[in-house]
Amino acid sequence: MSYDSPSTIVARAAQVAEVAARYTDEAETARRLSPQVVDAVRDAGFARHFVPVAHGGRAGAFTEVTSAVTRVGEGCTSAAWAASLAAYAGRYAAFLPAEGQAEIWADGPDALLVAALMPAGTAQRVDGGWRLSGEWKYISGVHFADWALACAPVPDEPSDDPGGRPPVRYFAVPKGDFSVVDSWFTLGMRGTGSDTLVLSDVFVPEHRTLARSAVHAGRAPASDARCHIVPMHAVNALPFAAPLIGAARGALRAWIERTGSRVDRRGRSVGEMPSTQVTLARSAAEADAAELLVRRTAAVADGTETPPEGEAAVRGARDLALAVELLVSAVDRVFRASGTSGQNATDPVQRFWRDVNSAASHVALSFESTGAAYGAWALSGDASAPRR
Repeated sequence: MSYDSPSTIVARAAQVAEVAARYTDEAETARRLSPQVVDAVRDAGFARHFVPVAHGGRAGAFTEVTSAVTRVGEGCTSAAWAASLAAYAGRYAAFLPAEGQAEIWADGPDALLVAALMPAGTAQRVDGGWRLSGEWKYISGVHFADWALACAPVPDEPSDDPGGRPPVRYFAVPKGDFSVVDSWFTLGMRGTGSDTLVLSDVFVPEHRTLARSAVHAGRAPASDARCHIVPMHAVNALPFAAPLIGAARGALRAWIERTGSRVDRRGRSVGEMPSTQVTLARSAAEADAAELLVRRTAAVADGTETPPEGEAAVRGARDLALAVELLVSAVDRVFRASGTSGQNATDPVQRFWRDVNSAASHVALSFESTGAAYGAWALSGDASAPRR
């Protein structure tokens, strides 16, 4: 299978979207993606997108994976979420020592990884490595993962945190060393299979651990590819925002298809009513505006756009959070305009509506926190007038 073309992941995303759309009912019922969808995500090249070239990966661009994830989201938000997080988990693994990378990608660059980004559990240093135990909630795609990156505080290690918080490390654990607790019972994003990862006194050798600070600073040990040296503030919530653009596009497309054939009680075409047309126009414009914000953030991560230094640290997170608010508004509007018939369990609009509203609650997409950080910077006196 060749992945030589730079547009491979984007070109194949349409096929992933088609496969995922066929299995949405199964994903909703099983509360995880169907194996056919997981295979499609892997075959399209999402797992290898950020893997270092030395291990057969693409060391690809953020704009490229954003486009691909968006396209998958038009068919199924959960599949797009899984594809996005699988790609970004491979990026985190690129910060492991060389021996750890070689172990993870010993069988090729398409190993599926999941990452527990919030610190939990306990890690104790022992001869040659660490002993790791605990539970990590909301690990999307964990049932199909070949490896998991668990994030844990290490209180006994030196800390340079101003608040005295202990440093945090990632620990790479193969699937044979972890178990999964069925805990994902949600209104939306049901197909992500975001169940609980469990580790019980697992030994992790030193070469399979990395400091979270290295990821935040963009200090990969053996790659100078842009995707491995960009600081975390330039990337922030891109993995979580991109799937929702596709979801909004999917909701609009499904709504247009159904609305075009609707008539009101007087037999008038609903699609010919100015109020219906304005509803569509406003939601479509919000989706477009959101996509522009997300794509600008991806361009900054790729280095094709460079905001002022101080603004760079706070603008991307602000933009992504606002983009998601716009997407929620866009989908809410068409859902309300669907009437009672739009709430039928077989209508894709209600699924996209549930998915977008559920995913928007992710802590990384809170405009209250990201907006406060931007406002504090802009009003600090250290900033010049924000550049548009």
